[in-house]
Amino acid sequence: MPSSRLTTSEAKNVDKNSNIASHCFCRADFGSDVPNGYIGKRHLNRAIEEVLNNPLPDAPKPLAFSVLRIPFFLEPNYDETKVFIETNRERLIKKWGGEAGWNEQKRRHDLKGRGLEAGIPHFNLDRLASNTMASHRLIQYLGKIYGLAVSEAVYDRLNVYYFVDGHSLNDKERLAIVTCEVLEDILGDKAPSEVEILDFLNGDQGREQIMRALHALNQLGIHSIPKFIIEGRTVVDGAARSETFVDIFREIEARGEVHGTAILNDVLEVDEETIQKGSHLPKLAI
Repeated sequence: MPSSRLTTSEAKNVDKNSNIASHCFCRADFGSDVPNGYIGKRHLNRAIEEVLNNPLPDAPKPLAFSVLRIPFFLEPNYDETKVFIETNRERLIKKWGGEAGWNEQKRRHDLKGRGLEAGIPHFNLDRLASNTMASHRLIQYLGKIYGLAVSEAVYDRLNVYYFVDGHSLNDKERLAIVTCEVLEDILGDKAPSEVEILDFLNGDQGREQIMRALHALNQLGIHSIPKFIIEGRTVVDGAARSETFVDIFREIEARGEVHGTAILNDVLEVDEETIQKGSHLPKLAI
């Protein structure tokens, strides 16, 4: 199983009986800014759906999930003032020393094949690569204001927006439009306007928390992504298939209690109430 444990000193000490109401909440931190993160999130979603749709008949409590998105910058030195810097094809050819090196990396990683396995039709090789501070700030803001279920829905849409459709994550006007489309579907009349979202994207709110989270990841020794941290202690790499997550979740479901929590919610200033409301709940609890 491609997972490992954080040491006790790296994980927060939490009350083992911190489950709310009649649900056992599995908390997971998820760091991603790359195609493997898109693939990994699809496998995570499949595992969550499997556990929610087919609960253990003798489980002490129904399992629910709180997924907390952790920011990570693949290209931290990209200029924030530019809509995009280069195409991803240009970025990777430069990174791997030319066409030959890039083609060898494609062959080794089989991103296309693993994407198809996860239900992703294709990756747009010429997607517009940019600084991602604005989009990370946006996801954190939406989670705090509207809940993790909303922020995760927006993030899932932005995965398609960027990796498949090829749009820049720093094209703030376009980002505001696609975000509001998702929010209107979920929130209806309570959804913010495109002007409000664009004003947020053009501002600076949340930057300090993002930078603190990046520092925390560095202290934890996490220098590559994607990474999933479950219960604040079990680290799962992005190459994991859904079966790996299902095994971990079934163990938690069978024991009926969570032995940890999200470890970076304090750094990101996501309150416990938001974590406990969850991002993925059993259908009867929605």
